[in-house]
Amino acid sequence: MTTHEIRQKYLEFFKENGHAIVPSASLLPENDPTTLFTGSGMQPMVPYLLGQKHPQGTRIADSQKSFRSGDIEEVGDNRHTTFFEMLGNWSLGDYFKEQQIPWMWNFLVEILKLDPKNLYFTCFRGLENAGIPKDTESAQIWQKLFASVGIEAKIGENPERDGMQEGEKIFYFSEKKNWWSRSGTPEKMPIGEPGGPDTEMFWDFDPENVQNLHENSAWNNVPCHVNCDCGRFMEIGNNVFMQYQKTANGFELLPQQNVDFGGGLERIAAAVNNNPDVFTIDLFDTIRGAIETASGKMYGADASETYAFRVVMDHLRAATFLIADTAVPSNKDQGYFTRRLVRRAIRYARNLNVYENFCVRVVEAVIATYKDAYPYLLQKQAQIIFEIEKEEKKFRNTLEQGLKIFEEILKRTDNNKISGKDAFDLNQSYGFPLEITEELAKERGYSVDTLSFEEEKSKHQALSRAGAEQKFKGGLADTGEMSVKYHTATHLLHAALRKILGASATQKGSNITPERMRFDFAHSEKMTPEQIQEAEDLVNAAIQRDYPVTFQELPLEIAKTKQAIGLFEENYGTMVKVYTVGDPEGLPQADPSAATFSRELCGGPHVQHTGTMGHFKIVKEEACSAGIRRIKAILE
Repeated sequence: MTTHEIRQKYLEFFKENGHAIVPSASLLPENDPTTLFTGSGMQPMVPYLLGQKHPQGTRIADSQKSFRSGDIEEVGDNRHTTFFEMLGNWSLGDYFKEQQIPWMWNFLVEILKLDPKNLYFTCFRGLENAGIPKDTESAQIWQKLFASVGIEAKIGENPERDGMQEGEKIFYFSEKKNWWSRSGTPEKMPIGEPGGPDTEMFWDFDPENVQNLHENSAWNNVPCHVNCDCGRFMEIGNNVFMQYQKTANGFELLPQQNVDFGGGLERIAAAVNNNPDVFTIDLFDTIRGAIETASGKMYGADASETYAFRVVMDHLRAATFLIADTAVPSNKDQGYFTRRLVRRAIRYARNLNVYENFCVRVVEAVIATYKDAYPYLLQKQAQIIFEIEKEEKKFRNTLEQGLKIFEEILKRTDNNKISGKDAFDLNQSYGFPLEITEELAKERGYSVDTLSFEEEKSKHQALSRAGAEQKFKGGLADTGEMSVKYHTATHLLHAALRKILGASATQKGSNITPERMRFDFAHSEKMTPEQIQEAEDLVNAAIQRDYPVTFQELPLEIAKTKQAIGLFEENYGTMVKVYTVGDPEGLPQADPSAATFSRELCGGPHVQHTGTMGHFKIVKEEACSAGIRRIKAILE
């Protein structure tokens, strides 16, 4: 059974059981400024788990693309990946434990044909001091399901202490393992937050213990159990029962009890294959083959090379999806992690004797693997390959020299600790992300002074800001023709947004390059497509009107009476520079039929006539942070 078939069977199973199948959300969250990436299937569902009505109803299922940047340095073993798909189903105040648990059993045992003898489950032990009882209901349902296939499933009360006794198939664990809330364990939850017990599902890869995985592991001095890290067991899914809400007096049952299931597709496929190495599932066959061809090496032949294979496979698969979801390599935000993935893949490919450009071949293999499940990858293939090629070429141009400099740094470092200045120089001059320098240092028995690295970074940023301000006090670091046009476009857009959304839609920041503009503004809701189109049309109408753009030096109080928009009043002196689009004597209305379109306090410069600017196009509207939206736009 292929991994694509597992995904399809899961979605079909829950569709047959009354669930609406929804498409995967983007890896870049649209309305959650608290995180850079979608890291689980639950994440896009949080508003509905908290009570908001889902437009598709009370039973939802999907396969959600997920990325966890915190696992980058964990990749290399046989189970960690940064990118994965999370199979998920949710009950939003509909069914509960008595239906969810049998459904999961049927999917695993009847649909996927997993041997129940190799399945294990964990349940919540309870938290007496919080008044939360043991989840005996889930344990008893699992017991009945085992009994239905002739297995007497005993329950282990304290596996951390006692290990696994013969016949035990269900285990109680504490809130550290079998409780879910956004904040973690119950004591960390703020008042008002929902949470609940969960029951996790595990697969045993060595039921007869012929491989002695535990005995040969670093954990051989403690009892083995399903949550042990020895490698014998793998969690393949988790059923969360959102049934409590924290109050000032403890925990109360929620009026709407929800189910949130998440199961890693790649891990479930590993269980179906009965091979604990997720990198051997069919999703990686073509990807792995591309690396074997480029390197002349075979996966699995050597431990250190296998580690490198896994890093390259995972990182370039993740980078492909991130770029497709608009996180192109850069030094900021999500793009920083895309850059880090690509450069780390290139670094580890050297351990496979790959010294020439190879990333595109691997990315093409990723797209070929996923093109049916995610057709948009084919549509964006040219853009993805362009970004990957550009990033690989950029890093290779400095990689060799940077590695030589790294060796020189080691020779002059006396205390086995690389200075922050040296690490920052590697970053600035040779494109080494701090994390790569830390890895290289660790491999040689060194560490990096990260505190002084951050100090060097802060000094550099302060100097850069000062330089930009010196070049242009109005907010631009470049006063070329296109940048000036974009600067004027921010004034037109600001006026348009205030007309459409209200006076509260004030500018909160902007960033302008010769290629595009970015405009941040105060607004608590995602703009509708109609509002976006209206803003774009208003700006283009002002451009077509060919308004003159003029400035005056005025006393601040006079500027206010002329309805000039001031963004940072505390920075202004008694006399201010005011730019007007349209008649300098009229009052601004953000209407192309009006004589005056906009007026703002600004240092300039601007175009002399709006008709020279070209066509304005909004390419994206997204969340920037809490209560702040961001528009990205271009002039064509």
